[in-house]
Amino acid sequence: MRASILCCIGTSSTARVTITQEANTPGGDDHDFASFHHFNDTDYGGCTSCTDDGTENQTMSTTLLVQTQIPQQRTINGLLFPSVLSISSSPNPPDLSRALHEIQSQQKPWLESLLHSCGALLLRGLPLSTAHDFNRLVEAFHYEELPYVGGIAPRTNVVGRVFTANESPPDQMIPFHHEMAQVPEFPSKLFFFCEEEPRSGGETPIVLSHVIYDKMKEKFPEFVEELEAEGLVYTRVLGASDDPTSAIGRGWQSTFMTKDKSIAEERAARLGTKLEWMEDGVKTVMGPIPAVKYDKTRGRKIWFNSMVAAYTGWKDARNDPVKAVTFGNGKPLPGDIVLECSRLQEEESVAVPWKKGDVLLVDNWAVLHSRRPFEPPRRILASLCK
Repeated sequence: MRASILCCIGTSSTARVTITQEANTPGGDDHDFASFHHFNDTDYGGCTSCTDDGTENQTMSTTLLVQTQIPQQRTINGLLFPSVLSISSSPNPPDLSRALHEIQSQQKPWLESLLHSCGALLLRGLPLSTAHDFNRLVEAFHYEELPYVGGIAPRTNVVGRVFTANESPPDQMIPFHHEMAQVPEFPSKLFFFCEEEPRSGGETPIVLSHVIYDKMKEKFPEFVEELEAEGLVYTRVLGASDDPTSAIGRGWQSTFMTKDKSIAEERAARLGTKLEWMEDGVKTVMGPIPAVKYDKTRGRKIWFNSMVAAYTGWKDARNDPVKAVTFGNGKPLPGDIVLECSRLQEEESVAVPWKKGDVLLVDNWAVLHSRRPFEPPRRILASLCK
């Protein structure tokens, strides 16, 4: 079978995404391909697709998603960021099993292509209501799970591959960062799911990493040159157990998933992290580690670090944020430039209010994310993929 994806653009701002399957023509290749046909909504009753030689085949089609627009999106280099996909209106909306089957069997290549182009996808209106539903969606993509070893946020496993997002107090802002940028092994993709939307606030702002690199390079060329040459060192003091009052309150036992100090040291070493044991905890020293990476798949440099998050947000009873991150040679960072970087990240970001059932899929190579303070209740779940 050959999968064909038809993007059917109507007269409104909505784009229909039609997934079809058709039999191979004799002697044809057996590979997936995408055909993009544009026509009016009034024409959306019968569609045709083209074979590789340009001849038309009648196809039987089903519509699952509608590519739409929301006020918060931004146009960057001709592309909407993030890309927003919703379940199309239908007298027979799909149940979860059918929706996951279509994603798994037909739509995954197209969604991955869209994610690569845009950096983030907001999936709205899927029949998801529980953590179990969300876990089924994550598993439908067949991405390998990344164990949360070395991360700093306090999180709780809910079911399967699903964890709570950062459990820090609701009045705290979590600054922009690439997930686990301070360790060598980090996730390539992040799934976020809104199980319960907040009364107010609580958005997960996102910003394109290469945009921040370009703006910082233009505005502070000498700083960026030094940053690329030296990298960054991240330093943090951890207690034994988690501290729910701190945004960086994950204790060393849950960070390294053991209560044995020798095992913790082994796992830290694999992450390039040095441990210095203290009377009531441990100091972790990570790096030097690159602060700028080259995204080979897109051919551009990215601002792949947690500099702003560490400098402005790694503060609690044990940690001084100014000492939490330095140049790789130990030299302090210029505070005014770090704060200007924080301002640029906020200025260039997109923040979409959560709705119950929303799924945000983020390419961690392309996009930094943060969290705004909120009025409870709010329950956002997450899953990390290699």
